[in-house]
This record gives sequence, C-alpha cells and structure tokens, in this order.
Amino acid sequence: MTNAISRRTLIGSIAAGSALMTAPAILRAQQLFVAYPFRLGVAAGDPAADGFVIWTRLCPDPQDAHGGMPMAPVDVDWEVASDKAMRTIVAKGTAKARPELAHSVHVEVAGLQPARPYWYRFSIGRERSMRGKAMTLPAPGASVDALRFAVAGCQNYEDGWYTAYRHLAHDDPAFVYHYGDYIYEGRSAPVPFGYDGLPRPFVRAHEGQLLYSIEDYRRRYTQIKLDPDLQAAHAAAAWFLTPDDHEVENNWVGLIDRDNNPAEIFALRRAAAFQAYYEHMPLRQSSFPAAGGMQLYRRALYGNLLDLHLLDTRQFRTDQPCDDGFKTVCAGVSDPKAQVIGEAQEAWLDRNLKQKAARWNAIAQQIMVMPLDRRTGDEPEVIRNMDSWGAYDAPRERLLARVKGLNNVVVLTGDEHQNFAGELRQRQGTGDAVAVEFVSTSISSGGDGADKRANTDRIIARNPFLKYTGDRRGYLLCDVTAATWQSRCRVVPMVSEKGAPVSTAATITVEHGRPALNIG
Repeated sequence: MTNAISRRTLIGSIAAGSALMTAPAILRAQQLFVAYPFRLGVAAGDPAADGFVIWTRLCPDPQDAHGGMPMAPVDVDWEVASDKAMRTIVAKGTAKARPELAHSVHVEVAGLQPARPYWYRFSIGRERSMRGKAMTLPAPGASVDALRFAVAGCQNYEDGWYTAYRHLAHDDPAFVYHYGDYIYEGRSAPVPFGYDGLPRPFVRAHEGQLLYSIEDYRRRYTQIKLDPDLQAAHAAAAWFLTPDDHEVENNWVGLIDRDNNPAEIFALRRAAAFQAYYEHMPLRQSSFPAAGGMQLYRRALYGNLLDLHLLDTRQFRTDQPCDDGFKTVCAGVSDPKAQVIGEAQEAWLDRNLKQKAARWNAIAQQIMVMPLDRRTGDEPEVIRNMDSWGAYDAPRERLLARVKGLNNVVVLTGDEHQNFAGELRQRQGTGDAVAVEFVSTSISSGGDGADKRANTDRIIARNPFLKYTGDRRGYLLCDVTAATWQSRCRVVPMVSEKGAPVSTAATITVEHGRPALNIG
C-alpha cells in the first residue's frame, strides 16, 4: 500500500504508559491521534425519507493488522448539518467504534426532513473526517417530478484506476446503486490478460494472497478504500449496496463454492467475508451478519416516482447448471425446481409489485436476466452464461410473468463488464416484451476495453431482444420522470492511466407504458 505509516504513531494524547494503564475501557474523545484516523474516508447508505446510515472506520495505520488501533472501543463523535459549511447542526451524537467490527462505525441517522441534502462528518478530539453529502428520499407517495441516480460496480483494483468514480461524483446523483464486486478475492496477478487472451497493461497490485480469513478480507477492503476517487464518490451521495460474488468467491451460490468444499467449511469463509463486507459498507443494523447469512434484499420508495427493489441473487440460488461458466445449454437449465432468489424473496417481490406504489418499478440486482445466446462463431448449439438468469429458465419465466402487464419495470444489472440494453421477453426471449434491462459496465474490471467487443455483431444477430452493447468502463446515469426513463452510458476511454475524460457512449430512453428501448 502507498503512504503507509507505523502503528507506533497511533495515539499521542496519552502522556505515558501509566496513564494508559489507568484509562477507562472506552477511550475518550479528547485523545488525539498522531496519525490521521479517517484514512478510509466516509460513506452514507440506505437513505430513507427521514435519514440514512453514515459510516467510517478508524484506520490510522492501513498496513497494521488492526488498522493501528488498540483492542478497545473508541468513542467517535458525529454530526449532521443542513448546510455544506456545517454551521447548522441538526443531529449529532457519539458512537462506539468497536474492535470486533474493525473499529467501524454505523450510525442510523433519523428525524431528518425528506427530499433534501444533508452533510455529515466524524471527529475525535481535534481529528476530523472529510465531509460527506447524502440526500434523504422524498416521503412515500409524495409528488416527485424527476430523479437522477447512478448505477456502478465491478471495480477490480488491479484492472484499472477508479477515474469513473470521480466523474460520477461530479454528475451529482441523488443516490448510487452499487450492484456488487466491490472487492475481488484473488491474489495479485502482475501479468494481467484481456478478454482476447493477450497481456494488457499492469496498473496496480492487490496486497496479500487469495482471501479466506476475516483478516484477509479486511486487508483487501482497507486497500480498496484508500482510493481517493472511490472516496469522492462515497462522499458525494448515499449508496444502496448489494454484494455479488467476488466479495466472497467467484460464482459462489448458497453454501456452494467453486472447489466443492464441504458446506460447513465454505460457511466459515462466507461468514468472514460477510462480516468484512458489513464492516466496510454503510449498511443498517437490519443487514448485520448472522449465523444464517445477511438480510440484503430490501426496498426503497422515492416518492410516487420510483419503487426500488434491491435483490439478493447469491444466498438463495441453487447450483449453476452445466458445470458453470459459459457452456452449451444442458438439461439443468430447464430444471423446474431451480431457484435464483428463492421462494421467500420471490413472494416478497410479488407483494411489492402488486402494491403499484410508484410510477416506475426498478429491480436492482446483480446478474443478467436476458437469456443471451453467447455464440460468437459457428458453434452448433446455444451457449449461455451459467452464472446468469439465462441458465435458470423456470425462475426467469416466473419473474417475467410477475412483471407482465405493469409496463413500468426497469431491471438494473451488473456483472458483465460491458454495457448491455435490451427487452425482457417471455418464452426464452421469443415472446412478448414485458420489461427492459440495463446492464451497467464495470468501473475498472476488464481493463480499458473497446467501443465494441470482438464478434459483437454476431451476438446481436443471435439475440434480437438485445438492442445495445458497448465495452468501455464507466457507469450508468439514470434520469427518471413520470413520462420517460433515460439511461446514459457514461464511459472513459481508458483505466490503465489516470485522469481519463468521461463521455456518453449512448443515451437510451424508455417511455412509460412501453417496454421498449429508443437508442439515441
């Protein structure tokens, strides 16, 4: 890691060892850090009409196993203001940063006014964090004319710089939906290869080996969160976050890993990964990791304009058919007992949709719903991504039957490291369109990319429901009104070098009441 500091520089306000011996269990706020304790920045998340979560983690020494912190709780002051200068404080308090949670802090701020910006920060004595901004949501049912928000994820640290996050912050979204792959669990790959099989530019290296223990995962999050562009995006808006696979292990589902380890063994690794994820994300107490996993599917209403349904496509999914990967379709794809989100989550989503609580429904989740035929050559049989909804015919058809007739459903997806936009049609893509899907490209995963990936024309020809694809890195910027949904594919020309400019590769519009795409 860069700019490392020694844990010896941690706390300078305790005059001598005898004073430390007599200090109370909770280290008081008047103590001063010689090294800056808010190295990992701040974040807000899960906004509601009356508040949001604010987060930080004390980490004066990122290279130390415990962040350079003592093994005791530490009091952290927090405050929320109604103005950017932080002159009008509307809420404040003290939270405990506990060693059991890597000295992270999750404060659920409530009692605020709806549909307005607030600013927040943390402090310990004279040490003060950077300032973050978060918007509260409009009250459920309140009349709302317009909304802008961003969709981002897949940020492999080694694959490139997070320049796109800096641009996202300047686009001033009301909130960000992060669809997962916040970290990648692999060891360093100093000779990276592109999708064409050729070496691509080396950018920066992961610290440590393949992640297994809580210490491994914490170390990776620490490294990632030191990135200033990522910190800028967190400080610019509140985030709704859901993990995908790389927060634990590539393509895991339920208690099944890629190496076919016993379920009870993989459960230990998953528990460590979930704890580290919670420690580093602005999540509510309702998502606190427990023995059975984490509660990650949830809902948010943006006035009468948007009903946001955040799904979990990992914990309740049955094993990928056809031995996973990009494979020729086998009998397992049509298994009627297969699950992607599980029965309880399906029922929860069904209840939400039947309420018709807003003008638009957004289903925010991790893996592509469109059943793309992935053949790029003269292969005789259909190939699909077995780690997508395309490999689960029965759950996908149930989902599409559930949204049929609403004519206001937009699915937001990640995972693919490309932009895709298409219509969601029943009967394996041959029937009527019932919704649309926007797949956001990656922030950095996959390297620089290109305007179009090789053989894109063949993919489009074999999938008439697919209307657009692009292979640059970036994010989606969504502008929603009562009449239209517009998604802009914001991209950078490279991530192998810092400071790349941003541009809009495509502007795609959906008219309310018509599940069809207009490409601008």
